[in-house]
Amino acid sequence: MTTHPAIAANNVAVVTGAASGIGLAAARRFAEAGMRVCLADADAEKLNAARAALGGQAISFALDVSNRAAVDSLAETVARELGPVSVLMNNAGVGGGGDALSNPDGWARVLGVNFQGILHGVQAFVPAMAERGAPGLVINTGSKQGVTSPPGDTAYNVSKAAVKALTEGLAHTLRNKAKCLVSAHLLIPGFTYTGMIARHVPQKPAGAWTPDQVVDRLIEGVGRGDFYIWCADNETPRAVDEKRILWSALDIVENRPALSRWHPDWKTRFDAFMAAPAGD
Repeated sequence: MTTHPAIAANNVAVVTGAASGIGLAAARRFAEAGMRVCLADADAEKLNAARAALGGQAISFALDVSNRAAVDSLAETVARELGPVSVLMNNAGVGGGGDALSNPDGWARVLGVNFQGILHGVQAFVPAMAERGAPGLVINTGSKQGVTSPPGDTAYNVSKAAVKALTEGLAHTLRNKAKCLVSAHLLIPGFTYTGMIARHVPQKPAGAWTPDQVVDRLIEGVGRGDFYIWCADNETPRAVDEKRILWSALDIVENRPALSRWHPDWKTRFDAFMAAPAGD
């Protein structure tokens, strides 16, 4: 398997949302590659345990990524204590926002962490990474919900759709920057058994991937140069996801009702579309 050149011994990786789940699995993988890893998370207790598990190659900082000053301070501390950053993984995320008519405080929290937190990480770390002229890697964690926008937690969907647009724009900016060797990638997990789910479901459902499976796909994807690192799970094949994405795009092209996949008047047509062989 080809490995991204930024993932190398003695290079520095910064991972937010690193106390558990996908962030911790990624931090562990970077440490196993010989990298010096900075773990950041709002949960100080879990963060301390994660740092202890990774050993002497890791340092940790408890912070809320929605606080721009805290992220700026983190960037300054990492530069001073570890040196230039080669890998930045903006992974911190929360749920529980609600639909468009509810829970203003939940909306503020979800957008503050899931979108503003990633923007803060990008703006605090990436300019210096881009100026180095050395291989670098930026990974922003999105979600399938930011692509197909299923009904339910609209705030979460909005935050992850914003992460998609931000990361696409960042990738364009970086590839047009002279002598810049930093690439940006959008990680798109499917159904994954993370701490966010474990709080409500005590045992991993059979349909969910583990965080390590997501990180396997991440390492494979950045090694190939994929921008959209789409993760399957144990219940939804890639081919099904692809048809759902196409249906969502056709909502706009054909001027259908919003989220027609879940509209009762369109159920029969959606089912037929999904049942048809690819290419029909």
